[in-house]
Amino acid sequence: MRIGIIGSMQKTEVMIDLRDRLIGLGHDAYLTALAAPFVGKSDEEKERIKIDQKMTMDAVREFWNLMQGGDAVLVTNVEKNGVENYIGANTFWEIGFAHVLGQRIFLLNPMPENAYLRTELEAVNPTVIFGDLGKIA
Repeated sequence: MRIGIIGSMQKTEVMIDLRDRLIGLGHDAYLTALAAPFVGKSDEEKERIKIDQKMTMDAVREFWNLMQGGDAVLVTNVEKNGVENYIGANTFWEIGFAHVLGQRIFLLNPMPENAYLRTELEAVNPTVIFGDLGKIA
């Protein structure tokens, strides 16, 4: 299965680990090529990189192009800034893109307790895998 790994770029190292584990399970897993500069940086540095990429590199369109021909996305919804199962605006966009493209949507963890996202997330019928990559099939 061709699977895009999406989530907050603050969690790039987690996304790289998930990609590598999925590849080990026989999937064709990928994440944005724009992830490389985030590795090993502080949260503050990552925030500056993220803003620069969005403004100068058209990061949203870059991932849209990568998603073409994919089968699914795995949402790396882990804790961020004290928010459990965090899903930010850009990740929510990518979930919407996956839905429009007819791709399956997997959440690594349960949906966040966020009233304005919850109904919209439920509408795209994601599969929550509770951290078990073996549930992706």
